Amino acid sequence: MIRSRKGIALLMVLWVITMLMALVISFSFLTRTQARSTIFFKEGTQEKFLAEAGVERAVMELYHRQTFRSQAVVVEGNEVVRIDGRQYSGQIGQGRYEFRFLSESGKIDINKMTDLTGIVLKNLLVNTGTPDEVASVIVDSILDWTDKDNLRRLSGAEDEYYLSLSVPYRAKNRPFDAIEELLLVRGMSADILFGTEERKGVIHYLTIYGTSSKVNINAAPKEVLMALPGLTEDAAKRILDQREAAEFKSVQEIQAITGLNFPILAQYIDMSEADVYTIESVGFQGDSKEGYGIRAVVSVPGTVPRFLYYKTPSEMRR
Repeated sequence: MIRSRKGIALLMVLWVITMLMALVISFSFLTRTQARSTIFFKEGTQEKFLAEAGVERAVMELYHRQTFRSQAVVVEGNEVVRIDGRQYSGQIGQGRYEFRFLSESGKIDINKMTDLTGIVLKNLLVNTGTPDEVASVIVDSILDWTDKDNLRRLSGAEDEYYLSLSVPYRAKNRPFDAIEELLLVRGMSADILFGTEERKGVIHYLTIYGTSSKVNINAAPKEVLMALPGLTEDAAKRILDQREAAEFKSVQEIQAITGLNFPILAQYIDMSEADVYTIESVGFQGDSKEGYGIRAVVSVPGTVPRFLYYKTPSEMRR
């Protein structure tokens, strides 16, 4: 009887010890998880602040550009930033930020696109991996989406198509209010718009904030240049190389590069710079290669910047 009681007591002691060990392990795991969460939250917050610092620096650089870009001679230290997507960086303590500008005048404006200039978007789509037939559908459908009538283009779409979908809706027949609205247009997909690991997204080369159906040759990124009719790959490379040294001042400089193809190219380009820019800024901590991104569209017409679009966090260009 006494041995039986001792055995029961021993079992109870072992059970209590087991429960205590489980509680200790669980508490230790919970504490470690919370500590890691706190560290990740802290680092994420710091990276966000660094990215915001990059945006503020970018706005300052844009005002500096407005002041000095038209001067024939720029004093050393007063050089202006370029608006063609090249990268700039800054350091704050152990953190850093990287930012870039893209003038909306160097992109394809889907609200001002015409049947003539639509070929630029089609070429961009094909160059980034979209089949030719699908690219034709997308371009014609965009033009049908923004025009005021209900007449369908050859490869386009109007109410008849959209009302036949499982979730029906009508063609807008008005300008786009956001680039993401393209996902409502026939033929467009998230992979085409935003990109994948295998292909670039076209969202970074499109705008709704431009002032012309033409493309500013000084601001157009390589991908847009390569989509311009009349511009060979060799000529595009020469334009990019010359633009590294200085921005073009006259159309004649472009004519000297493109030669006999210039009359074709001239239908799609100009040199007018709008006061609206996309800013892409990423904040990093230490040597990290993964950071916090912010994408903003800002207008700088006067002394106070006006943000037209602000996405945080945001993926940067692929």
